[in-house]
Amino acid sequence: MAAVVSFIDAVNRADLDRLAALMHVDHRLVVLDEEPVVGRAANIRAWHGYLSSFPSYVIHPRHIAEDGARVAVLGTTTGSHLGLSNEEESRLTVIWLAEVASGTLSLWQVAEDSPGTRERAGIPDAV
Repeated sequence: MAAVVSFIDAVNRADLDRLAALMHVDHRLVVLDEEPVVGRAANIRAWHGYLSSFPSYVIHPRHIAEDGARVAVLGTTTGSHLGLSNEEESRLTVIWLAEVASGTLSLWQVAEDSPGTRERAGIPDAV
């Protein structure tokens, strides 16, 4: 769980060097139904572009569930590409799924907040 919390902190601080250090060499970024971004170098470029375009982007975790090397985070964002006010955006929940290998993230996946995703991720409905 510590690697995931550190990853979120690095995103929130737009700390690309720290993000890179927390990515496994085969890191995969999967955003909803988009084509995955695979490999540390490709993901560093993707995060550089996103954080440069949306410097106010922040992840606000609400609940974290851990099952061995798999971690799920329920939360909201502000300052993203959605083009909403922070107030509007902060009402939209999302689930991030992570897989950790040797203290680095091999997967960072953005998933829809749905009852099925919550169940698979171990996140209670009441959260």
